[in-house]
Amino acid sequence: QVQLVESWGGSVQAGGSLRLSCATEGYVVAPYCLGWFRQAPGKEREFVSGINREGTTTVADSVKGRFTISRDNAKNTLYLQMNILKPEDTAVYYCAADWRDPCPMGRIEGYNYWGQGTQVTVSS
Repeated sequence: QVQLVESWGGSVQAGGSLRLSCATEGYVVAPYCLGWFRQAPGKEREFVSGINREGTTTVADSVKGRFTISRDNAKNTLYLQMNILKPEDTAVYYCAADWRDPCPMGRIEGYNYWGQGTQVTVSS
């Protein structure tokens, strides 16, 4: 059974950094596409960044230049390095996975597997 578990969320002051991890398990072949999404209170879930198995990435304009997605297929882990955090980055962050090609990237409905989420809080 495929499982995704996010970790290393937390609270940080504006301008600070966090590195989220998403451990994945329960499969033989690594997911073709992995993504990070976030959902702030009262708002819809939105795309943050995605990466396919070849390493091609897509980043939302709101975090471009501040957030970097990466994956380690040997460790079955997805990462999100978040720098220069802003209060508006406060949200629950979710990782997602799918095996279909092409990668759904920013399309929420394209991902079949989701983690439980990790809270990121940025104070001003």
